[in-house]
Amino acid sequence: MSEPVPGLPAAFAPLGPAAAGLRDRLAREIEAGAPGPGERLGAERELAARLGVSRSTLRAALDALETAGVVHRVRGRSGGIFVSERRVERDLTSLTSLPAYMRRQGFQSAARVLSTATVGADAETAAALGVPEGALVLEVVRVRLGDERPISLERARFPADRFPGLLDRSLSGSLYELLETGYGLRPGEAEERVEVVGATAAEARVLEVRAGAPLVAIARTAWSEDGRAFERSNDLFRADRVRIVVRVRAGDPQSLGSAVEVVR
Repeated sequence: MSEPVPGLPAAFAPLGPAAAGLRDRLAREIEAGAPGPGERLGAERELAARLGVSRSTLRAALDALETAGVVHRVRGRSGGIFVSERRVERDLTSLTSLPAYMRRQGFQSAARVLSTATVGADAETAAALGVPEGALVLEVVRVRLGDERPISLERARFPADRFPGLLDRSLSGSLYELLETGYGLRPGEAEERVEVVGATAAEARVLEVRAGAPLVAIARTAWSEDGRAFERSNDLFRADRVRIVVRVRAGDPQSLGSAVEVVR
């Protein structure tokens, strides 16, 4: 029986011995970085010849790797089999910041601030933050980067009277860490709602995708330990760089959780 490949999915669909061995061989080569994320493995015909296997065996191995998200196929003259971008998992069941998750998994995390403003709360923001409509809120719009490539577009709003001077601080790191160290905030819980939307022309430019490309939209409201809402945000993740994972503990309806995995 083949040993699990570190860093790659442990559960693959059952395969015959030849296909399973080839699947694991390719998976180990990819895990070792040869070829690396986004690089071309080759076309089926040339891969079968190089590896000394039949195309049917190769196709079965590649199907398993594609199902697991390790490789993907690109059609056309310049197509072939490519190594998928590595994913980083972000656990939405806790309020740990996205940069913290990325650092733990070896990603270089950064954020580029696009704009900041003090604005009047619209109806949605006011309801989420528990403030009157039109009350002043601080808005921070950033693009989140993983290894210098766009992952998400973030628009976060905070009550202005609770975080005076926030917009004068450096906003390129973790906002949660800044709120904790600069304002003594202790996050308590959050609610996140997820849906898929199409990228507008402006969003597409920032995220480096085509207009209309699918984005995973996450609307979040967060409360501090004292029960007061302190954040309303809307994040747009590139759908080709994110995967939603749901974890449930049997017998405990309160244990439902989810995670976002961002592709390197």
